[in-house]
Order: sequence, then structure tokens, then C-alpha cells
Amino acid sequence: MPEIIPNTHPIFVHFTVALLSVATGLFIILQLFGTYLSENLRQQLTAVARWNLWLGAAITVITVAAGFYAYNTVAHDAPSHAAMTDHRNWALATTPLFIGIALWSIVSVWRGKALGWAFVIALLIAQFLLLSTAWRGGEVVYRYGLGVMSLPQSEGAGHAHAHGEGEGHADGQASDESMDFSGMDETMKDDGHAH
Repeated sequence: MPEIIPNTHPIFVHFTVALLSVATGLFIILQLFGTYLSENLRQQLTAVARWNLWLGAAITVITVAAGFYAYNTVAHDAPSHAAMTDHRNWALATTPLFIGIALWSIVSVWRGKALGWAFVIALLIAQFLLLSTAWRGGEVVYRYGLGVMSLPQSEGAGHAHAHGEGEGHADGQASDESMDFSGMDETMKDDGHAH
């Protein structure tokens, strides 16, 4: 596995995003609709929301540590370094906020106090920052190709083109929309498929 995935940041980051997003969604549902839920269901959802938040905040510490390792070891150029730095800075702003919110939740449980709208608004702000950070991380991988061992090479007829609407082919042909598809059945028989 290490030869396929050069670092563990991509593994941990998915747990961070999933756990904290579920926690945020559940706390919002509880705040908006908690009075309409049965006591039993409300208690269960509260427990699930808390554990998602607490585990998400804990794994975020590991995610950030793995991110620093990736930041310092992944081969990159100047534009991708700028994108990595932007992603890192957003993560460094988001992480303490979620850790603080998790501690807020722990203290409220310890004191037996309910969480109100201030808590939910703080979670929404943190969630926006988390999704912005995740978006920038996706850009680092999918736009700049960092952390991947190789990008596929376009080979063979029909494979060297963009699949987006209105985009031209990399081999200079017109887009699919403006192509003449007459005789397509014959082409499909020749190479087995069509794009």
C-alpha cells in the first residue's frame, strides 16, 4: 500500500470530513426539530452527533499531522506548492475551531447543559471552513496531480479527447457535438466502442 499511496493523509481526511459533516447535520436537525422528536430518539441522535463530533475532532489531529508529512514530502512545482500552502492554511484555521467546538460539547455534557443556537452557528461556520479546506485539497490532487504516482496517457483512437460539453479533442478534432456520426455503427464494430 505505501507504494500506491505515498502518504496516509488522503485516508484520514475522509474520516475527518465525514464524521464532522454528520455531526454538524445532526446537531442542526436536533436544534431545528428536536422538540418534535420523541425523547428516546432525541437522546440517540444527540449521542450519535456528539460521538461523531468528538471522534471527528480527534482524527482531525491525525489528519493534520499526516497533512504536514504530505506537505513536506510530496514532489511539487511552484504552482502546486502555492495550492498546497493555501490548503494547509485553511486546514490550520479550521482545525482549532472544530477542536474548540468539540471541547465546548464535552464541557456542556460534563456540566449537564444544553447546547443552543450559538453552538450550532459555530458548527455551521466550522463546517463551511471544513468544506472549503476539502475543496482546496481536492484541487491539489485533481488539478495539480499531487500525491498521485502517474496520470493516464491518452492512447488509441477516441481516447485523446475531453468528455466535457463544448471541449475540443486533444488531438485537434472537433467536439462530439459537432462530429459527423454517420457510419458510427461501422466504427463501433471496428474498435469495439465509441465515445
